[in-house]
Amino acid sequence: MTKFATFDETNAPEKSVPLIQKSKAAFGRLPGLHSVMAQSPALLDGYQVLHRLFAEETTFDAEEKTVVWQAINVAHECHYCVPAHTGIAKAMKVSDDISNALRDETPLPTPKLEALRTFTLVMLDSRGRPTEEQLQAFYDAGYGETQVLEIILGLAQKVMSNYTNHLADTDVDAPMKAFDWTPKSKR
Repeated sequence: MTKFATFDETNAPEKSVPLIQKSKAAFGRLPGLHSVMAQSPALLDGYQVLHRLFAEETTFDAEEKTVVWQAINVAHECHYCVPAHTGIAKAMKVSDDISNALRDETPLPTPKLEALRTFTLVMLDSRGRPTEEQLQAFYDAGYGETQVLEIILGLAQKVMSNYTNHLADTDVDAPMKAFDWTPKSKR
Protein backbone atom coordinates (compact mmCIF):
# COMPACT_ATOMS: atom_id res chain seq x y z
CA MET A 1 0.00 0.00 0.00
CA THR A 2 1.21 3.49 -0.79
CA LYS A 3 2.12 5.72 2.14
CA PHE A 4 -0.21 8.66 2.65
CA ALA A 5 1.23 12.17 2.81
CA THR A 6 1.97 13.70 6.20
CA PHE A 7 1.48 17.30 7.20
CA ASP A 8 2.67 19.83 9.73
CA GLU A 9 2.18 23.59 10.12
CA THR A 10 4.26 24.28 7.00
CA ASN A 11 2.25 22.27 4.46
CA ALA A 12 -1.12 21.45 6.03
CA PRO A 13 -4.43 22.81 4.82
CA GLU A 14 -5.11 26.13 6.57
CA LYS A 15 -7.93 24.69 8.70
CA SER A 16 -5.61 21.96 10.01
CA VAL A 17 -2.93 24.32 11.34
CA PRO A 18 -4.71 25.16 14.63
CA LEU A 19 -5.57 21.46 15.05
CA ILE A 20 -1.91 20.52 14.58
CA GLN A 21 -0.94 23.15 17.15
CA LYS A 22 -3.52 21.69 19.53
CA SER A 23 -2.03 18.20 19.07
CA LYS A 24 1.49 19.47 19.68
CA ALA A 25 0.35 21.27 22.83
CA ALA A 26 -1.36 18.14 24.14
CA PHE A 27 1.39 15.63 23.30
CA GLY A 28 4.54 17.77 23.19
CA ARG A 29 4.98 16.63 19.58
CA LEU A 30 2.87 15.95 16.52
CA PRO A 31 1.75 12.29 16.56
CA GLY A 32 2.13 10.58 13.21
CA LEU A 33 -1.57 9.74 13.12
CA HIS A 34 -2.44 13.42 13.44
CA SER A 35 0.04 14.37 10.71
CA VAL A 36 -1.76 11.99 8.35
CA MET A 37 -5.25 13.06 9.43
CA ALA A 38 -4.29 16.72 8.92
CA GLN A 39 -4.84 16.27 5.18
CA SER A 40 -8.55 16.30 6.08
CA PRO A 41 -9.21 19.01 8.67
CA ALA A 42 -12.67 17.54 9.22
CA LEU A 43 -11.25 14.12 10.12
CA LEU A 44 -8.57 15.51 12.44
CA ASP A 45 -11.07 17.80 14.15
CA GLY A 46 -13.59 14.99 14.55
CA TYR A 47 -10.95 12.65 15.93
CA GLN A 48 -9.72 15.23 18.43
CA VAL A 49 -13.26 15.92 19.61
CA LEU A 50 -14.11 12.23 20.02
CA HIS A 51 -10.82 11.56 21.79
CA ARG A 52 -11.44 14.40 24.24
CA LEU A 53 -15.01 13.27 24.89
CA PHE A 54 -14.04 9.64 25.48
CA ALA A 55 -10.97 10.48 27.57
CA GLU A 56 -12.50 13.26 29.66
CA GLU A 57 -16.27 12.93 29.68
CA THR A 58 -17.11 9.23 29.99
CA THR A 59 -17.76 7.43 33.25
CA PHE A 60 -14.89 4.99 32.64
CA ASP A 61 -11.80 5.11 34.83
CA ALA A 62 -8.27 4.88 33.35
CA GLU A 63 -8.25 1.07 33.37
CA GLU A 64 -11.65 0.86 31.70
CA LYS A 65 -10.74 3.41 29.02
CA THR A 66 -7.63 1.38 28.29
CA VAL A 67 -9.70 -1.81 28.01
CA VAL A 68 -12.14 -0.25 25.52
CA TRP A 69 -9.42 1.39 23.43
CA GLN A 70 -7.08 -1.59 23.36
CA ALA A 71 -9.78 -4.22 22.84
CA ILE A 72 -10.72 -2.38 19.64
CA ASN A 73 -7.13 -1.67 18.61
CA VAL A 74 -6.16 -5.33 19.04
CA ALA A 75 -9.28 -6.61 17.25
CA HIS A 76 -8.52 -4.24 14.36
CA GLU A 77 -4.83 -5.27 14.46
CA CYS A 78 -3.72 -1.63 14.47
CA HIS A 79 0.08 -1.61 14.37
CA TYR A 80 0.12 2.07 15.41
CA CYS A 81 -2.62 2.36 18.04
CA VAL A 82 -1.67 -0.66 20.15
CA PRO A 83 1.80 0.74 20.93
CA ALA A 84 0.40 4.27 21.27
CA HIS A 85 -2.23 3.20 23.78
CA THR A 86 0.29 1.09 25.65
CA GLY A 87 2.26 4.29 26.21
CA ILE A 88 -0.91 6.20 27.06
CA ALA A 89 -1.85 3.49 29.57
CA LYS A 90 1.56 3.82 31.23
CA ALA A 91 1.08 7.60 31.44
CA MET A 92 -2.36 6.99 33.02
CA LYS A 93 -0.71 4.59 35.53
CA VAL A 94 -2.62 1.53 34.28
CA SER A 95 -0.86 -1.65 35.38
CA ASP A 96 1.30 -3.54 32.93
CA ASP A 97 -0.73 -6.65 33.80
CA ILE A 98 -3.77 -5.05 32.18
CA SER A 99 -1.85 -3.74 29.17
CA ASN A 100 -0.11 -7.08 28.60
CA ALA A 101 -3.36 -9.05 28.87
CA LEU A 102 -4.98 -6.77 26.30
CA ARG A 103 -1.99 -6.91 23.94
CA ASP A 104 -1.62 -10.70 24.32
CA GLU A 105 -5.37 -11.44 24.32
CA THR A 106 -5.13 -13.26 27.64
CA PRO A 107 -7.54 -12.95 30.59
CA LEU A 108 -7.71 -9.61 32.35
CA PRO A 109 -7.09 -9.51 36.13
CA THR A 110 -10.73 -8.89 37.13
CA PRO A 111 -14.04 -10.29 35.93
CA LYS A 112 -15.45 -6.76 35.55
CA LEU A 113 -12.67 -5.67 33.19
CA GLU A 114 -12.99 -8.93 31.27
CA ALA A 115 -16.74 -8.29 30.92
CA LEU A 116 -15.96 -4.84 29.55
CA ARG A 117 -13.53 -6.24 26.97
CA THR A 118 -15.98 -8.99 26.02
CA PHE A 119 -18.88 -6.57 25.58
CA THR A 120 -16.76 -4.06 23.65
CA LEU A 121 -15.86 -6.85 21.22
CA VAL A 122 -19.51 -7.95 21.06
CA MET A 123 -20.46 -4.42 20.03
CA LEU A 124 -17.68 -4.39 17.44
CA ASP A 125 -18.39 -7.84 16.02
CA SER A 126 -22.19 -7.52 16.04
CA ARG A 127 -22.06 -3.98 14.66
CA GLY A 128 -24.09 -2.74 17.59
CA ARG A 129 -26.53 -5.63 17.79
CA PRO A 130 -25.80 -7.49 21.02
CA THR A 131 -28.21 -10.16 22.17
CA GLU A 132 -30.32 -9.65 25.27
CA GLU A 133 -28.13 -12.22 27.02
CA GLN A 134 -24.95 -10.33 26.10
CA LEU A 135 -26.44 -7.06 27.35
CA GLN A 136 -27.56 -8.70 30.57
CA ALA A 137 -24.10 -10.20 31.18
CA PHE A 138 -22.64 -6.70 30.78
CA TYR A 139 -25.18 -5.25 33.19
CA ASP A 140 -24.59 -8.10 35.64
CA ALA A 141 -20.89 -7.17 35.66
CA GLY A 142 -21.80 -3.74 37.06
CA TYR A 143 -22.25 -1.64 33.95
CA GLY A 144 -25.35 0.06 32.56
CA GLU A 145 -26.87 1.72 29.53
CA THR A 146 -24.58 4.76 29.88
CA GLN A 147 -21.52 2.56 29.46
CA VAL A 148 -23.06 0.81 26.43
CA LEU A 149 -23.42 4.21 24.78
CA GLU A 150 -19.92 5.27 25.83
CA ILE A 151 -18.49 2.14 24.18
CA ILE A 152 -20.12 3.35 20.94
CA LEU A 153 -18.22 6.63 21.36
CA GLY A 154 -14.97 4.70 21.84
CA LEU A 155 -15.71 2.57 18.79
CA ALA A 156 -16.30 5.66 16.64
CA GLN A 157 -13.01 7.19 17.77
CA LYS A 158 -11.02 4.00 17.19
CA VAL A 159 -12.51 3.33 13.75
CA MET A 160 -11.22 6.75 12.70
CA SER A 161 -7.69 6.09 13.93
CA ASN A 162 -7.39 2.37 13.16
CA TYR A 163 -8.67 2.69 9.61
CA THR A 164 -6.48 5.72 8.93
CA ASN A 165 -3.43 3.84 10.17
CA HIS A 166 -4.26 0.80 8.05
CA LEU A 167 -4.57 2.91 4.91
CA ALA A 168 -1.62 5.19 5.62
CA ASP A 169 0.68 2.54 7.15
CA THR A 170 1.50 5.23 9.71
CA ASP A 171 4.97 4.93 11.23
CA VAL A 172 4.90 4.26 14.97
CA ASP A 173 6.07 7.38 16.80
CA ALA A 174 9.58 7.16 18.26
CA PRO A 175 8.43 7.40 21.91
CA MET A 176 6.08 4.45 21.34
CA LYS A 177 8.52 2.17 19.50
CA ALA A 178 9.41 0.55 22.83
CA PHE A 179 5.86 -0.82 22.82
CA ASP A 180 5.85 -2.24 19.27
CA TRP A 181 3.31 -5.00 18.84
CA THR A 182 2.59 -7.82 16.44
CA PRO A 183 -0.95 -9.21 16.16
CA LYS A 184 -1.39 -12.69 17.62
CA SER A 185 -2.53 -13.93 14.20
CA LYS A 186 0.85 -12.92 12.70
CA ARG A 187 3.18 -14.24 15.42
